[in-house]
Amino acid sequence: MSAFTRYSLYLTKAMQICIPSMKNLSLVFIFCFLSWQTSHAQEGIPVYFDYLSDNYYLVHPSMAGIGEGGKIRLTARKQWFDVDEAPNLQTLNFHYRVSGKPSGLGAIIFNDANGYHSQTGLKVTYAHHLRFGSDARFLNQLSFGLSTGFIQSSLDETEFRSVIPDPVVTGVQTSVGYFNVDFGMSYNYLEFYAHATVLNALGSGRDLYTAIEFDNLRRYVMQTGYYFGRGDWRIEPSVLFQFTEFTKEKTIDFNAKVYRRMDFGTLWGGLSFRRGFDGAQFLANGQFGEQRLQLFTPIAGVNLKNWMFSYNYSYQSGDIRLDSGGFHQITIGYEFGQTDSDSRLDCFCPAANY
Repeated sequence: MSAFTRYSLYLTKAMQICIPSMKNLSLVFIFCFLSWQTSHAQEGIPVYFDYLSDNYYLVHPSMAGIGEGGKIRLTARKQWFDVDEAPNLQTLNFHYRVSGKPSGLGAIIFNDANGYHSQTGLKVTYAHHLRFGSDARFLNQLSFGLSTGFIQSSLDETEFRSVIPDPVVTGVQTSVGYFNVDFGMSYNYLEFYAHATVLNALGSGRDLYTAIEFDNLRRYVMQTGYYFGRGDWRIEPSVLFQFTEFTKEKTIDFNAKVYRRMDFGTLWGGLSFRRGFDGAQFLANGQFGEQRLQLFTPIAGVNLKNWMFSYNYSYQSGDIRLDSGGFHQITIGYEFGQTDSDSRLDCFCPAANY
């Protein structure tokens, strides 16, 4: 959703929910600003914390078929359980390496609902991998990926009520479809990795709303990390940076994960802290304050043979919040195609070694 329409819908919702309990109107605007940043209801798949459950392909098309074999990931995310029409997201994706080829293929299906707005979409991906060196067990690979997606975006205004007729509100459910593309590159060297991706590279031109819409939905995502340790214990610090071109919104994720190899599989857990660079000022009790987006996300998971299960919970800190509850997400994964132990790489690199 564009910056203009997202702000308008959140402002309407905020007025309905918050004004009776707020003593200062300025709190409404800080609430709108933070809700906008927290929910990330942009067109395409929002960048939450899916990637922390070894789900890099959902964000970076260059990671399709990164190793020998393939992966399937199913995610479900729900925000604010006790708030009607709160944002929720479901995704299903799979990708695999074409046998004997330096190519990867993938596909993503998603459904994203946020208040009166919803979107469903399909993306298909091709990735090309350039491996350096003659040793097939030595990970030193540069990858390029391109995703083409079709998105069906809908707005339900059938429940909108107004004493004075508003020409902007149609009172019906409208829906439009359009194409967009994502592209990017990744570099993997043993335990080191780095990704750079452009999401929503094309203008959408939906014309879904009667209000002014902006076509520039481009979002830039950069990420890097490293796996440290020996034996049964590993630690993975990483950083992910996002920049939205039109709104100039910037956020950064600081992540740390710990892995413990067990007899039955691998246990792992971690913590992510997302910080927004952009703040908003508000006036409360005669004093000015400023608040920026701050999300704390613990995550835990387990790998059992070919299966992976994980859960994460995001909590927004600060004085102005829609609800005291957090954002819940579960991920179920399955890995296939790497049955030969000789195809495993000589590194601790879960994205490529299944």
